[in-house]
Amino acid sequence: MPTVWITDKQEQEDIIRKCDSCAMSMVDTNGDPYVVMMNYGYEDGVIYFHGDPKGRKMDILKENPKICLTMSTEHSIYYQNEKVACSYGMNYKSIVADGKVEFVEDYDEKVKALNLIMAQYVEGEFDYNSPAVKQVAVFKVKLNNLKAKNFGRFVR
Repeated sequence: MPTVWITDKQEQEDIIRKCDSCAMSMVDTNGDPYVVMMNYGYEDGVIYFHGDPKGRKMDILKENPKICLTMSTEHSIYYQNEKVACSYGMNYKSIVADGKVEFVEDYDEKVKALNLIMAQYVEGEFDYNSPAVKQVAVFKVKLNNLKAKNFGRFVR
């Protein structure tokens, strides 16, 4: 099936904004892979995440902050012959990028990141409980080696 690589930054950002989650992959100190689905916020080439400061994900990221992200959107199944399994495929647009996690400790930057995460999913302005902001782990990743593609039978 045809693949169209998307190099236009605005088109890439449009894909990022259309997705509702991303898979973040990492590798622990034993070399074992670990992947988690994450909600996120995005601005100017940087993706923001939040989560519980404890647990396997945070342990891994503190030891090895290198990650890879992937996300996809606009999924639709197509087929050439509905009775032939091998004629089925999936149309989609996707992003793959890597980067290095940086933990955000500054209170105001945490609130900004939380606002970006909220804006990915809902409109509005939000208030935050100060103890909750101080307790939550917030981290960001500058996206490197970003690749975007439009895949499937009906690509433009």
